Amino acid sequence: MNWYVIYTKPKWEKKVAEKLEQSGIDCYCPIITQIKQWSDRKKKVEVPLFNSYVFVRLEEADRNSVFQVSGVVRYLFWLGKPAIVKDEEIEIIKSSLKSPNIADVTVTSIQVGDKIKLESGAFSNQEAIVQEVSNTHYILILESLGCVLKIKYK
Repeated sequence: MNWYVIYTKPKWEKKVAEKLEQSGIDCYCPIITQIKQWSDRKKKVEVPLFNSYVFVRLEEADRNSVFQVSGVVRYLFWLGKPAIVKDEEIEIIKSSLKSPNIADVTVTSIQVGDKIKLESGAFSNQEAIVQEVSNTHYILILESLGCVLKIKYK
């Protein structure tokens, strides 16, 4: 069985994951806790690590079964084929999120095009290519996961 990435309607990640589990489909929606600031208060809120993405583990022949769950839009494709995520990559995400102290990733003296290895946080031990460097953030390409990561820093 492979892990596939499904694209959901915006803000439906947790609902879709719950419905998939109720349908007996093995799925994973990585959740992180953020502090949200409103004009009158701050609150801890659980939000998906990847917006509009849920990972599902199933056989190739059973791929269409996810479309019976409302909120599922399509599969994520990489190079014309459904994106497959390795078991080790899912385990890295799971173990990193279990860490009580997920540190912000900060990198110094990097240039666009540099290949770096992330040393901490949810994507530790992942290789990335630097796409953009600005005064407030970095944009990294994680080829192994087929995604772009934006890291904000102070």
